[in-house]
Amino acid sequence: MSDFWVFGYGSLMWNPGFDYLRAERALLRGAHRSLCVYSWVHRGTEERPGLVFGLDNGGACRGMAYQVDAGIWPDVLAYLRAREQTTMVYKEHHHHIELDSGEKVEALVYMVDHGHRQYAGALPLEEQLEIVRGAVGKSGENPEYVINTAAHLDEMGIKDSGLAWLSARLRDLPED
Repeated sequence: MSDFWVFGYGSLMWNPGFDYLRAERALLRGAHRSLCVYSWVHRGTEERPGLVFGLDNGGACRGMAYQVDAGIWPDVLAYLRAREQTTMVYKEHHHHIELDSGEKVEALVYMVDHGHRQYAGALPLEEQLEIVRGAVGKSGENPEYVINTAAHLDEMGIKDSGLAWLSARLRDLPED
């Protein structure tokens, strides 16, 4: 294989942080985007966790696929591991994805580890709202992350009614 692919479903869609040859919308089958990970670093702390997206089993997920040149792949992989594997809540997997152009490629995907202490599972929207609204981590405020992701999904034409509900309420809440 001369180049590599990375599938982004959360902040990697709007902030990949690495060079790539091509970016294209893509579909991953067998997993869905979910605010199912307690964030202890990027969008919260262990004492006051936030919530970030993980890929959880079942369903399908639309996101962005990034083609990375083989010559820079080791650096990109090191960057992704430093970014995504801080607390090892995700497992690296390789899955087949379908690009919007119809091409099928194998991509690196970060799936949530159900056995990890940070796995939150499927929380009710009201509970997600309470967790997200006051959390802040080294990458910024948790509401900003959720609102940005919702906005980018909307721009891509990806409907997620739960995320839209959450984003609307986060935008309407007064500062604490």
